[in-house]
Amino acid sequence: MATYLLKRLALALVTLFLLSVIVFFAGQVLPGDPGRSILGHLAAPAAVRALDHRLGVDRPLPTQFWAWVTGLLRGNMGESYQFRSPVEPFILAALVNSVKLAALAFLVVVPLGIAGGVIAALFAGRFPDRLISMTGLSAATVPEFVSGIVVIIVFGVALKLLPVSASAGSGASALTQLDHLILPAIPLVLVLFGYIARMARAGTIEALDSDYARTATLKGLSRPVVIRRHILRNSLLPTITVIATQTGYLIGGLVVVETLFNYQGIGNLIYSAAQSKDFPMLEAGVLTIGIVYMVATLIADVLHTMLNPRLRPGSAG
Repeated sequence: MATYLLKRLALALVTLFLLSVIVFFAGQVLPGDPGRSILGHLAAPAAVRALDHRLGVDRPLPTQFWAWVTGLLRGNMGESYQFRSPVEPFILAALVNSVKLAALAFLVVVPLGIAGGVIAALFAGRFPDRLISMTGLSAATVPEFVSGIVVIIVFGVALKLLPVSASAGSGASALTQLDHLILPAIPLVLVLFGYIARMARAGTIEALDSDYARTATLKGLSRPVVIRRHILRNSLLPTITVIATQTGYLIGGLVVVETLFNYQGIGNLIYSAAQSKDFPMLEAGVLTIGIVYMVATLIADVLHTMLNPRLRPGSAG
């Protein structure tokens, strides 16, 4: 297991380096000039050139990339063009906010999706299966901005049950923050429910048709016992990988939801940085999402290996 983890960590470091290259050069090809974006359209060209020189964006790209990478190795993500201060506090604060929203959606959608998939598999081909499958497929095809607007109109404007803004303000209690995060969590739950339910359904159907399930039934074990002891553990293995990939989405793919609900998360921060040509903030935000995604995938791989003996290094099968 230690060797396996070292190999996965080495692969993650190579992936992280390649991601840093892509993030940096992708940021450079965005249209616009940082100096012009900061000073405004009425600024004199000489002032814009002077600011670009002070920011270092007029240097050759390899020089800029080397300075950025060496700074990352020292724990320095750079200085924001817009705020003229280190980007780390902004990234950390935005990441914490996104984690709060993602955690709420995650705690709701994972058990709901797994339960829906298992129930659909147990009633495969019948009404509960069709209802859950159609609901999940329909919810997954609706864009977040559409479902977000719908929940705002219904629950925030018409019924006035929940606040329409996700930002509770500084110093708000945990309960108040939770109240503000319920509406933006709903679009995320709707999108992710279908993916998780489909994987749980497929895994459960496969496990129900397996030899070990039939053997357990022939031994006289009741159906609930067979499901609890033999079916769920094996049927949910593929679902773990799906959940891990969706964890990365929950942290980083929140641009639409965070913008719609005026929430200061990392998705909204990246969007604002792209608009203002704040390349250090943009690159640091995207790289942070990449790190979160890789960590989540690594944890999923380790859990998958621990739960499935056939995947353990050195196993016979």
